[in-house]
Amino acid sequence: MDKQSLIFRDSTIADLETIVDIYNSTVASRLVTADTEPVSVESKRAWFNVHSAEKRPLWMVERGEDQATIGWVSFQSFYGRPAYDGTVEISIYLHKSQRGKGYGKDILRYSMDKAPNFGIKTLLAYIFAHNEPSLALFEKFGFAEWANLPEIAVLDGVKRSLIILGKHL
Repeated sequence: MDKQSLIFRDSTIADLETIVDIYNSTVASRLVTADTEPVSVESKRAWFNVHSAEKRPLWMVERGEDQATIGWVSFQSFYGRPAYDGTVEISIYLHKSQRGKGYGKDILRYSMDKAPNFGIKTLLAYIFAHNEPSLALFEKFGFAEWANLPEIAVLDGVKRSLIILGKHL
């Protein structure tokens, strides 16, 4: 696989259905999201609209040679107060057929490289403690555990902890 062949482009409203489909494909695993049922396109419209190409991008990631959708990555403001403007949460979601192929590393590397262009100085990742692949990915890139919120989620009757990883760029 030629890692240079990934294309990152700003999402459009026409991508929202694909974004939601990819997101919903993770719900049943109980590994990635605290949603317990699939979400609707309409329920994600306001979330989509807070992203902007100038400040808080939401990128579609495609393979250059055939334009197949690999997934998406977003930057979302951390807390909504001016003092936190340089801090964002990064979210990476991969199409189910593209998981386990090393794309997460490429997407995270690209996102970290581009983040300063948007005034981002600190990245946060919210990851369930039992999501070992995602924790390992972010730790490989120098993210450290900044918070451990024990058993704050309940998924199918099982209490789950949330880890917040952070990295100053």
